[in-house]
Amino acid sequence: MADPTQALATQLANIEKRTGKSLLQLADIVRKSGLARYGELRDMLKRDLGMGHGDANTLVHHVLNAAGSADAIDQAPPLDRSVAAYYAGPKASLRPIHDRLMAAIASFGDFEIAPKKTYVSLRRRKQFAMIGPATQTRVEIGLNMTGVPATERLVALPPGGMCNYKIRLASPDDVDAELIAWVRKAYDAAA
Repeated sequence: MADPTQALATQLANIEKRTGKSLLQLADIVRKSGLARYGELRDMLKRDLGMGHGDANTLVHHVLNAAGSADAIDQAPPLDRSVAAYYAGPKASLRPIHDRLMAAIASFGDFEIAPKKTYVSLRRRKQFAMIGPATQTRVEIGLNMTGVPATERLVALPPGGMCNYKIRLASPDDVDAELIAWVRKAYDAAA
């Protein structure tokens, strides 16, 4: 499975293919836009280049960090600040689970990541997953999908909740083919 660095490289390469522009050309567009705020830059890329939210967000983050801009820290997206807070202190050892899972999901295509108080919500047309540390020893992923029989690992939740299923992850190795297949099913159902 790809690590987060490889996932970022793959996403940047896909951005180049989709836009027909090199990263240098795209960085030049960002710098010459006259915009300074993170959200304004992201929205400009979405509007002017037709980029998806995830691609525009990744590109702005990449350009600001590559430039060593002091604004990159002050204007870091709420997502980066939120995820860092989720996995601070005694939950720090859980961050590799989150990163491996997000790297795998990034390969699916465009989706929105919305930080909440204690987890991130992943959405297409509707929410398909929630990811966050449930305790100091495990990450929990909630999935919205139907027609999948519950197992000891894939726990069915009562109707009316935010998700239909949950899975507990205690190690990066728990992010395996079976888990990714379930997440992919939820992702596809949210189109």
